Amino acid sequence: MITLYGFKRIFPEGIGETKDLWAQWALEETGLPYRVHALDHTAGELDGEAYSRISPFHQVPVIDDDGFVVAESAAIVLYLAEKAGKLIPSDAPGRTRVVQWCFAAVGTVGTTLVCLDLIGMFDSEKTARKLHTEVPKLAGRWLADVERRLEGREWIACAEFTVADLMMACELRSIRKTDLLEPFPKVKAYYARCVARPAWQRTLGLYAERLGVKVDDIR
Repeated sequence: MITLYGFKRIFPEGIGETKDLWAQWALEETGLPYRVHALDHTAGELDGEAYSRISPFHQVPVIDDDGFVVAESAAIVLYLAEKAGKLIPSDAPGRTRVVQWCFAAVGTVGTTLVCLDLIGMFDSEKTARKLHTEVPKLAGRWLADVERRLEGREWIACAEFTVADLMMACELRSIRKTDLLEPFPKVKAYYARCVARPAWQRTLGLYAERLGVKVDDIR
């Protein structure tokens, strides 16, 4: 059985976009048997020597599949898809197309959206005015490209939902409560399709239960 290492508590400043959600969603989608080992980061459980041996950067998620350990959320999701033979095509061109859009999600769209989070965290007084102006513009550029990709498409990489959609939706989740998606109706509808999936709804409920919060607080 797969062990998923995830968070046990919310952050003191509120509920963050923790990436153990990615891994648990992939597990729920694939149907692979798993259990969650919840770690209390406020008690320093991520910083201990034992955890550092399986998580190079002292982060969650990590999975342990009967002794085979994988860190990094994107790598975990891809591994689970390959193991289950689900959410990724079996042919090389199809798999490569999905991986391309996984990289686009985490390497292009996601990095810019993370910058938005970091600017908000570390410059709440907006002293770096140019960053507060230009980074949202860059995010808008990537979202416009995703909008074009979704022209006539239901999913980002293939005709069916894949891990590329899971990763893209998880990245878009960080801006779900902002106005950044408003100019992009196809992206907005695409995100809604992704999070309407039963496996995501189960994941959200399990996550809320684990953290001791209401689902509506993290929806």
